[in-house]
Amino acid sequence: MNTILLHVMNFTIEIEEEDDGRFLAEVIGLPGVLVYGLTQKEAVAKVQVLALHVLADKLEHGEVMPEMVSVSFAAA
Repeated sequence: MNTILLHVMNFTIEIEEEDDGRFLAEVIGLPGVLVYGLTQKEAVAKVQVLALHVLADKLEHGEVMPEMVSVSFAAA
């Protein structure tokens, strides 16, 4: 019998509006994964893309367990 483990990763996105009107979005739990966007929606989309790139790189280099990975994001 084969056992498949599911490694679930839930990340929180923290969003702040800067004095100049731009939005800063950061994925809590992934150091350095933060981006600016002209709108809140743009910042969230861009930070999700960056987070997925970082996770893919970690998987490729064996820094994260290679089992099936489920990722979800929630706004803070």
